[in-house]
Amino acid sequence: MRRLALAFLGVALPLALFAELAEDVHEADTFGFDEPLLRFARDFTSPGMDAAMTLGSELGFAWGVIPVDLLLFVGLLVATHVRRAIFFGVTVGGSALLNLAGKAVFERERPDLWLSIAPEHTFSFPSGHAMGSATLAAAVLLLVWHTAWRWPALVLGGLFALWVGASRVYLGVHYPSDILAGWAAALTWSCLVYLIVRPNHRGPPEPAGEDLPP
Repeated sequence: MRRLALAFLGVALPLALFAELAEDVHEADTFGFDEPLLRFARDFTSPGMDAAMTLGSELGFAWGVIPVDLLLFVGLLVATHVRRAIFFGVTVGGSALLNLAGKAVFERERPDLWLSIAPEHTFSFPSGHAMGSATLAAAVLLLVWHTAWRWPALVLGGLFALWVGASRVYLGVHYPSDILAGWAAALTWSCLVYLIVRPNHRGPPEPAGEDLPP
């Protein structure tokens, strides 16, 4: 029952959302909420917000997500949690590759409503920062779901992914629809890999004193 619920809530629903967004982007349709939300975020411009959102953007990639991904993967290997390390490595590594593929397929240009203080020059859809941060948050949450750490992981991971996503809109380098697509793709991929690898699964112990089969 839990696996079925995860398949529906973690894979089917976010996948449907991503497919809907992707179809409209492919057909060069516009989203009515994109420009108003970008302009709304622009209204909050201040030196303090610039600093906070620039930090969030940097932590969402080179200064935060990538180093943490590497540290957690190596830590799981060192702790001999091989199955969990495989899950985590496939999840975060596959997410990065899928994001690169998505950008190459959709080739969506970035917003140009104003000159950003942190300009980007690659394609926009789906957001790599949103996808990477949400993938890290989802992977950690799935690994600790059966422990007392699941609620702190859910809250902190969710707030971090929200901060990173909001920072990209505030900086004017992503449409909100890019962010939604990144979150949806991250959740879909993370839950799909979890259902396949089953990192927290423990098989029955081998009976003591029995010889191994030939």
